[in-house]
Amino acid sequence: MMYDPDVNPMSDIRFSRIERVFTRGNTSHAVLKDIDLHVKAQEFVSIVGPSGCGKTTMLRLAAGLDMPTSGEVSVGGRVVEGPGPDRAVVFQQFALFPWKTVSENIEFGLRCKGMRASERAKRVEHYLQLMNLQERGDAYPHQLSGGMQQRVAIARSYALDPQVLLMDEPFGALDAQTRTVMQEELLRICSASRRTVLFITHAVEEAVYLSDRVIVMGRNRGAIVADIDICSTRLSGDWTAHKRIEDVMDLPSFIDLRTRIWKLLREQEPEGAATTPHLA
Repeated sequence: MMYDPDVNPMSDIRFSRIERVFTRGNTSHAVLKDIDLHVKAQEFVSIVGPSGCGKTTMLRLAAGLDMPTSGEVSVGGRVVEGPGPDRAVVFQQFALFPWKTVSENIEFGLRCKGMRASERAKRVEHYLQLMNLQERGDAYPHQLSGGMQQRVAIARSYALDPQVLLMDEPFGALDAQTRTVMQEELLRICSASRRTVLFITHAVEEAVYLSDRVIVMGRNRGAIVADIDICSTRLSGDWTAHKRIEDVMDLPSFIDLRTRIWKLLREQEPEGAATTPHLA
């Protein structure tokens, strides 16, 4: 993806020697142990790994919704001590206000920030256009498909002009066809308006298609087992020449990366486990 000079170059995310221990009664469980990870400004990084490996915990730490037991998380060089306007979170559930229209949902955070009505209207119109929702501004969430509802949720986050977008399985509740369309849409949106993105997913193909890098986590106390560069393969293979996701997924370079990550994830499964990582 092209670098956007208008985006704050200090919008990186840094996890430094992170440990997160959860305690219940007399029992303690380390979900993350000695995690070091740097997500560069404007980089799209996906984290994949077995259930319970600490993927969502890392995202919550970056969002300021949880605090590390030890270590430090920083965004743009500032230590994360709680939620902030520089970061927006998109969850699997759309969490739209059902009594508000699409435009009103997108506008909500801007109104809370005290933005002038004229500026709010301009920004809402911009993101309606960006998300291909310009004909749906007056619709209510129940009148939209699941994919459109998630577009509204993403638009609401983008409208706040965050430097960092944190996405936790945002397409997990969608059917396979809608999910594929939304993956294409997200790639288009991120290309048009660059932000630093930390993306959590169980789907290997989704991670490879969307990301500049893919972080593979293991089941052993949240260890990072691989940090895989996708961007150089995308550029050398000219993935952008292919407009549809199915065309990209047929490329030998894409298949090689998908297989490599899939094998790494298979190695993380307990012996005798019948489950396998998602490939879509």
